[in-house]
Amino acid sequence: MNNQHSLIPPHGGYRKLRSFQTAQLVYDLTVVFCNRFVDKRSRTHDQMIQAARSGVQNIAEGSMASATSKKTELKLTGVARASLEELLLDYEDFLRQRGLRLWDKNFPEALAVRKAFSSDKSDPSDRSISTATSEVAANTLICLIQASYLLCRQLQKLEEQFLTAGGFTERLYQQRQAARRKP
Repeated sequence: MNNQHSLIPPHGGYRKLRSFQTAQLVYDLTVVFCNRFVDKRSRTHDQMIQAARSGVQNIAEGSMASATSKKTELKLTGVARASLEELLLDYEDFLRQRGLRLWDKNFPEALAVRKAFSSDKSDPSDRSISTATSEVAANTLICLIQASYLLCRQLQKLEEQFLTAGGFTERLYQQRQAARRKP
């Protein structure tokens, strides 16, 4: 079917999004971090894992909802971004409360982490959180979470697409009007 006349446009494809891939990596590494450094009985343990999970799940859900609701896609992408911000604060709190060093974004260590994970071909297995100190592990995850700027860019692009192409309700109306005009 010609996409120009399709009522429901292509949607999903979230697994190809760099924001999704990074959020999924953050989730996986947060589970490892929390199991190593945060008491499993504490609320913080569950909160950090759930915030990381929410970042991933909301990107996926928003992407799938995009076919019929750009508003929902925008909202859920924003929720993903907010969840990752919450997680970022948890890692900063972890470091502060233990008197550990928080890397400045321009520190050599931070630059090395961002460079190592900048490619979608990066392999997280060789930079394992499972053997790093708590300070290095927390700062590594902070560097990865700061990649939530990808979600900022994604939100800007979604906004632009909405302004130029409109939403599902507009397409419904336009196609219904076109069908009425046909003899």
